[in-house]
Amino acid sequence: MRIALLEDDVDVGAAMQQWLEGAGHVVHHFVSGRVILREAGRESYDLFILDWHVPDLSGEEVLKWLRDKNQSTTPVLFATSRDSESDIVSALSNGADDYMIKPVRRLELLARVEALLRRARPKHAYAEAIELPHYRIDVANRVIYFNEDAVEMTDKEYDLTLFLFRNIGRLLSRGHISESVWGRSSEVQSRTVDTHVSRVRKKLELGTENGVKLMPIYNFGYRLERVTTPEKPSA
Repeated sequence: MRIALLEDDVDVGAAMQQWLEGAGHVVHHFVSGRVILREAGRESYDLFILDWHVPDLSGEEVLKWLRDKNQSTTPVLFATSRDSESDIVSALSNGADDYMIKPVRRLELLARVEALLRRARPKHAYAEAIELPHYRIDVANRVIYFNEDAVEMTDKEYDLTLFLFRNIGRLLSRGHISESVWGRSSEVQSRTVDTHVSRVRKKLELGTENGVKLMPIYNFGYRLERVTTPEKPSA
């Protein structure tokens, strides 16, 4: 999963990043409240982990901004030294999903992150087969069917399709798509993402008539969403 970590202590942040990446996640580490908000305005994430006391803005101010903006449903975990009951209640009341008190312990952090991601992800995100009225993805054999016919796709087109269908209904940034499909270390331009999206849309005929529409979001990315197929007028 793609995680945004706000922690101004470089050593603590580096340790948390190492633990999370060791568990298979991709972590973007920020040390400033304003910087993480700037990135959150143009990128999507699967989870935010916030410290309370950071430069520029507090973790609580970051939380309030996230809940008011386009990351309103993304899980948020607080990891902070503030341990009073009132602080915990305030964070949870303002939209935090969980709260950890420092010092952060590795196994507890990983367990809480996994629990939050399980709750946030729909069941089909981990299924061996994803099925919609006109589509079926056989995850085990890496085959995509459209109206029961197997669709010929490249490896990246398949990976992109699987990622979009596993995140149906979510607003996904180009950077998020690029990291998830091509990997963080690869240098993929936005044009490459757009080209592959266009090919997938054409091959699978993603449109209102088939109940699933792939929407471009200006200056941000894409969202695959279910739509109601209009009923044909009776003769």
